Formats: sequence, structure tokens, C-alpha cells
Amino acid sequence: METLRLLPQTPQVHPALFRDAEYVEVTPFKEHVEPFPKPKGAHFIHANTTEVDIQHLRNDCIVPVFSKDNELTISHTLFIETVCRAVKEFFRNEQTDAPEIVVSHIIKGRIPEAIHKPTHELLETDKTIYYERMAFAVEIPTIYTHIGGNRLNLCITGVRAYNRENLFSRKTTERFSVAVGFRNTVCCNLCTFTDGYKADLRAMNQYDLYRGVMDLLTQYDAEKHILLMREFEKYGMTEHQFAQFLGKCRLYQCLPSREKRMLPNMEMTDSQINMIARGYYQDEHFARENGEINMWRVYNLLTGANKSSYIDNFLDRSLNATELAGGLMRALQGDRPYAWFIE
Repeated sequence: METLRLLPQTPQVHPALFRDAEYVEVTPFKEHVEPFPKPKGAHFIHANTTEVDIQHLRNDCIVPVFSKDNELTISHTLFIETVCRAVKEFFRNEQTDAPEIVVSHIIKGRIPEAIHKPTHELLETDKTIYYERMAFAVEIPTIYTHIGGNRLNLCITGVRAYNRENLFSRKTTERFSVAVGFRNTVCCNLCTFTDGYKADLRAMNQYDLYRGVMDLLTQYDAEKHILLMREFEKYGMTEHQFAQFLGKCRLYQCLPSREKRMLPNMEMTDSQINMIARGYYQDEHFARENGEINMWRVYNLLTGANKSSYIDNFLDRSLNATELAGGLMRALQGDRPYAWFIE
């Protein structure tokens, strides 16, 4: 059995992540683990994002307010710091990497003194910015497993999108998305699991956020998640079945609403389906082998294509990729309703 690095054998660390010890093998705890090399320039999301650091968010960006009472929103910086604090508290004796942060949809403004200045006369000190959408990922490299020859590190991901808030109203609970799962270090794809995802974490302040993240970490069943991903290696699709799947995904987009409601949800776009088709032949790590492709490779083609999603859709589609791959695996065993995609 492949080695799974779990939690150090000490009563200080919350054991809730791993509920069934008979399935796991624990390696000796190391105080420091050297960073596992990742592909150069690879990120957990691409789309139209820009990588930034937390100092830029803290020092160069304003914080939006709810306009009717001028109450501050929870800033991107405070969101990141609160999640990281919860992660470090939950995994007290583990190594935690610095957060990888990406942003998109910049909102530009200017200070009151520069309201009447022509654009070409604006100084840098006259300008204000903030980002409508932000996502970050924090890896714990001392908790990992191997599947299909790929190393997967435990990873906590957060998403904030101001376009989900009504900033023209009074302050109310703000919406965040947080996930705990694994990150494939070969390609940086994120693997999101059902009980490791809160799509709509509501919070009035950082204390609500902290409690919500701790609740998520407590309820996440890493053992169940790993066992599911290892099942993907045991099943495969022929080229005909894979082509049928891609064709049905195209048809799914055009189905009448009534028929679509009778089928499982599939959130991949046409451009992402094209990426999956191209990856079937060309992907360096997950292309077909001998005319077939196992479900682990299919799953990574799905999660790889999802990296082209916008930030506000990213985690929803990441979870949908897991559900879709699991459904296809069951369909290969004769179960329904995902059988429609390969029949």
C-alpha cells in the first residue's frame, strides 16, 4: 500500500481528518519538509487571473464599503489571514506554506482630490484599486498521499467575489467559499470533495469566518476522499466511450430545460470540453494509454480544464468535476443516471 503522510502522533493535533486508522499507514513526522517542485509557472487556476502577494492587497488596495451605512466589508487580506490562522491552529504541528493568491476584475478609482484631473495627469498616488474577485490556496506539504504516481498535498482554498454582494445596501452577512481537499503537485490541479466544501459560508466578521473554517476542517473526511480517488485507478474508458462522453457533454449544453433537469449536473463549458479532448491525445501526464484512459486520468483532465474557469465559478466547477468523474465511474459499473453520458 502506498504511504500516506497523515498527522503526527501527538494529542495536540485534531484527529478529525482521518477517521478510520485501519486504512492508513503513517510515516515518521518530520519537522520540515522541503517544498515539492511544481511545474514552472503552473497555478491552481488560470483564466484571466494575476498572481499577487498579500502585501500588495494590504498596502495598495482599498477596502470596499456597504454604501448605505459606510460599513467596511471583510477585506481580502483579512479573509486570507483568518483562514490561515484557522488552518495553523487545526494543524498545529504541520508545515504550512505561504498562500498562493490570484486576483481578477480590477476596479479602478481615484482619491477625492483628483476627481477633476484629466486621466493623463493622474499620479500613482491619485489612483485607487481593489479586485472584485480573489482566490488563494494554502498547501500543507507534510500531509500528502500518492495516487497514480502523482503526489497530492493537502490544500485549503478560499474564494471571495464582491460581485456576489450588494454593496449598495446596508451591511449584512458576507459570502465566502472555502474548500479543503488535495492538490496534485504534478499539474497543480485541485481535487475538491463534497464534505470538504462550503460554497456559501456567511460571515458578519472574522470570528464568524474562523468558526466556519474550523467547522469545515472538522467535518472533512480525508480518508473517504482518498479512497474515492484511488478507485478512479481501477476503472477505465475505451476511446469510443470517451468520445461518447465528450459528444454527450456538447449535447447537454443544448438540451431542453425539462430534459436537462432529469440528468445530473454538468458545468463544463464548450471551450473546456475542447481542452479535455485535446488533453486526451496531448496531455503530458494524463493522455490515453494504449487506446484507453483510466478514470484517474479522466478526472485530472476535468480538473485541469477547470483551471480556465473564472474565480467565482472555480470551486463549484471543481466539485462538479469530482461528482462527474465519480458518476462516470459508477456508470461504467452499470449504475445510472450518469450512464446517459457514455451510452
